[in-house]
Amino acid sequence: MQTVQPTRLLRHVLIADAIVSGLMGLLMVFDANVLSNWFAIPASWLRYAGLVLLPYAAIVGLLATRNPMPRALVLAVIACNALWAIDCMLLLAAGWLSPTWLGSAFVLLQAWGVAVFACLQWVGLRRAQGQRSAMA
Repeated sequence: MQTVQPTRLLRHVLIADAIVSGLMGLLMVFDANVLSNWFAIPASWLRYAGLVLLPYAAIVGLLATRNPMPRALVLAVIACNALWAIDCMLLLAAGWLSPTWLGSAFVLLQAWGVAVFACLQWVGLRRAQGQRSAMA
């Protein structure tokens, strides 16, 4: 398995991703009914999304502690973030949800937030791979 020596950027962005995802997951699981009233998004959707985020956060947090990091797992995290961002945009664009303006802002904020995480993780991974080739 190919590994990379993580840069500070990569490690810090993975830690931030784990923390934000974990907090968002807890919020969505335990306050789904309140959020549903504010956002006009079904509580079950919020709860299930939160339940997905909790193990994701744990896996990303564990990955952030590895030294070196498995390259394939870092790429999987980047892909998951990109997919989450695309899915959030599709939820709104396809009309699968009819959220309030606050609900739309919540979904868009998630889309942009995870897209930023994916981009920063990609940059961190590229820098880590550049360090490896410079050392060789």
